[in-house]
Amino acid sequence: MPSPFDLLSLLLTLSAALAYLNYRLLKLPLTVGLLVGAAAGTLALIAIDAILPQLGLKLQIRSLVEAVDFPATLLNGFLAFLLFAGALQVNSADMFARKWTILALATLATVLSAGLIGAALLGVSMLFGLAIPLAWCLVFGALISPTDPVSVLDALTRVGISRHLQATVAGESLFNDGVGVVLFTLMLSLATSQQLVDFGAGRVGALFLIEAVGGGLLGLALGYAAFLLMRQVDDYNVELIFSLALASGTYSAAGLLGVSGPIAVVVAGILIGKHGVDKAMSQNTRQHLTTFWHLIEGILNAVLFVMIGLEIAAIDLDIRTIAALTLMIPAVLVIRWLSVTASALPLNLRLPRARRYGSLLILTWGGLRGGLSVAMALSLPTNPSKAAILTITYGIVVFSIVVQGLTLERFARRVLPP
Repeated sequence: MPSPFDLLSLLLTLSAALAYLNYRLLKLPLTVGLLVGAAAGTLALIAIDAILPQLGLKLQIRSLVEAVDFPATLLNGFLAFLLFAGALQVNSADMFARKWTILALATLATVLSAGLIGAALLGVSMLFGLAIPLAWCLVFGALISPTDPVSVLDALTRVGISRHLQATVAGESLFNDGVGVVLFTLMLSLATSQQLVDFGAGRVGALFLIEAVGGGLLGLALGYAAFLLMRQVDDYNVELIFSLALASGTYSAAGLLGVSGPIAVVVAGILIGKHGVDKAMSQNTRQHLTTFWHLIEGILNAVLFVMIGLEIAAIDLDIRTIAALTLMIPAVLVIRWLSVTASALPLNLRLPRARRYGSLLILTWGGLRGGLSVAMALSLPTNPSKAAILTITYGIVVFSIVVQGLTLERFARRVLPP
């Protein structure tokens, strides 16, 4: 069994090699190129294994993937730093100006999407004889509904849309990760519980509010405490350590207190990104903080997307599941549009008609799924539906990152012309 250091070294080496190949040959956006390269390489090795099974290549890849433990690595490691880095970049003034739209998208749209996608999967599974129970369909709806800030924020740098719309997309993707994790946890408890009556709508709603609101309050408290400390220091090394401690400590504290770690980290990051940068840091510290967290985000993104590409080895392809996937991809897009429209349209009726509906289309097409959905699918306990859920999840994630991500800029220019 390789050590954690050996695994990290291997992933970084693969990331560097694939980044070089992408730079020289593919010339895709880095994260997309890393995912495509890792997935293509894995598929090539699996094909060789099918021709020469005595090599045992697929088994070795699966052993590597299992050793990395993608769900634990992302959910209990990368996610805190990626969310914090993303929150630091967001223009909090623009986000606050769109606060009600962002809140509606992060909560109402996510919950509505989870229910509708669960219903769609139930119908598709019945059509193809997959026999996925309703409870597990709702689990799938919860894990696939959040948009991924890793993918969305990276794509936004290439899209020429208004600052307010960028803040809306970024704000939703940051906050609905936390909402999605909370919803996934509740739906998973429902699916695995023997006492379904204990999970009535009232209890589910109460638990949801406790985790989400509690996470927000914790992030606000710890972020403000870090701000007060930073204001008394003028040494960028010390303040960088404060920021690292804030990101990791907030996420860990949230887990101990039973509230949402992602929401807590996002709130803390937004507070430091606005008040900390403006009122507690010198210009020198600001530059070092920005550079440091861009570097952290870039490295973690590279490793994350390589890991997503390697995870194709964990999927058992079945013709019925592939057929279900071909229907679920457009279904998820349609449901994304319905949930976004139902949540955001009533709050934006004063916008010009063309810009209003163009913005809804961008929010739909820009709702990329990413590593969080794959991690949650992989973390599911063993059950007869897990293989189908994992395959469909992986297919939707790859489609959104590669197809939607690569066409987002062109799509935005078409639906929102200058």
